[in-house]
Amino acid sequence: MTGKAEISQNMLKKYTLIAVTTASFLTPFMGSAVNLAIPSIGNEFSSTAVLLSWVVTSYILASAAFLVPIGRIADIIGRKKIFITGTLIFTITSFLCAAAWSVKILIFFRVLQGVGSAMVFATAMAILTSVFPPWERGKVLGINVASVYTGLSLGPVLGGALNHYLGWEFIFYFSALLGIISLIITIYGIKGEWADSKGESFDINGSILYSVGLIALMYGISSISNTPWAKYTALLGLIILIIFIVYEKKLEHPVLNTKLFSQNITFSFSNLAALVNYSATFAVAFLLSLYLQVVLQYNSQAAGLVLLFQPIIMAVLSPFTGKLSDRIEPRIVASTGMAITFLSLLFFCFIAQNTPLWLIILNLMLLGAGLALFSSPNNNAIMGSVEKKYYGVAASALSTMRLTGQTISMAIVTLIIALYVGNIEFSQASASMLVKGTQTAFIIFTVLCFGGIFASLARGDLKERNAEDDS
Repeated sequence: MTGKAEISQNMLKKYTLIAVTTASFLTPFMGSAVNLAIPSIGNEFSSTAVLLSWVVTSYILASAAFLVPIGRIADIIGRKKIFITGTLIFTITSFLCAAAWSVKILIFFRVLQGVGSAMVFATAMAILTSVFPPWERGKVLGINVASVYTGLSLGPVLGGALNHYLGWEFIFYFSALLGIISLIITIYGIKGEWADSKGESFDINGSILYSVGLIALMYGISSISNTPWAKYTALLGLIILIIFIVYEKKLEHPVLNTKLFSQNITFSFSNLAALVNYSATFAVAFLLSLYLQVVLQYNSQAAGLVLLFQPIIMAVLSPFTGKLSDRIEPRIVASTGMAITFLSLLFFCFIAQNTPLWLIILNLMLLGAGLALFSSPNNNAIMGSVEKKYYGVAASALSTMRLTGQTISMAIVTLIIALYVGNIEFSQASASMLVKGTQTAFIIFTVLCFGGIFASLARGDLKERNAEDDS
């Protein structure tokens, strides 16, 4: 009987890992692949640049706005139910996006797809953490991180090929196919359910405040360089989020337990470190893409191949760094990764028009190693620092830090490019001015990352915390 139970548990682990990593690959792949299809979508629908930007932005905003409320719902009614529902919504809307007959309809379907993506991201790590024991958590979260970065790596290559040879619709068809595979494995291979907050009430008012406040804040930040009233929108979002925090403290069952941040040092500083890390690194690929094409005069395909070195290193190393954080205190491993990331960004501060390509590639590999050392152990620290009933909310909080950090990173770059280059075509941009703007952006990112090292170190030791909780 014990043997059968062990075999059953091992099968559950295997199917869970396959289903979750497949779904976790989907959302970053979709994000990076669609970016390459934007010109083709614009040509087909004769769309304006503003509307086309919303094809990307609507997906990100919807994902961010619903992450925490959905994570809380998953903790109450079941993470597997929400994961299946999210994968189903993502799959159906992928087909609908491919069949869209106008750019406005495409944007509407992308909002729904963002909701499905939020359901997947709010539950993926929570399900892995629920199924695998603590001593295997870092390893499987590392594999999950690797699937995310594989999606980011293959997005430009595979998405570009699908768009070029078959049409932009096939990016969505491919994603739908993977969604179907994940659904089948989840439904037939993953037995059981995890709802550690079952019976608790759901905070509707808090969810509305959170979603509206976060959308306003993120939209304001991302539009601050080209919309006069964006700063007021961001300020309004910040005020609403402050009201949300005050309101949540009064509730017995809040949508986001603020005590996780105020009373759990490991959780709060690990999330802060994640926010800083994404803010300092997400726009690196965007900056270097401009540098390689405008300054060094490489074509888009060649630039894409150069930029692949970073996510490939991250995808290869993440399972090992995650496993390492099962044996060595995650704070140490993640902080080392943040320090290596800082050194890589520091080098990019000195990038010039004559910087050798091989040196850029080596530094991208160093950056990939630093991010791999940081991401998996940091995720392990966050998920290991909370009780089981908060797994959904913890995973959602981490994903929110990721999306908010990405928004801040791109806002910094957009503002600096506008200051140094101005509102002209990049082909007309002065290479020297673009280099100066790139250097300035990297200086800001380096300073941010330097502060992130201390945020990572300040989180305390996870193993000591768990020992105190067990006692």
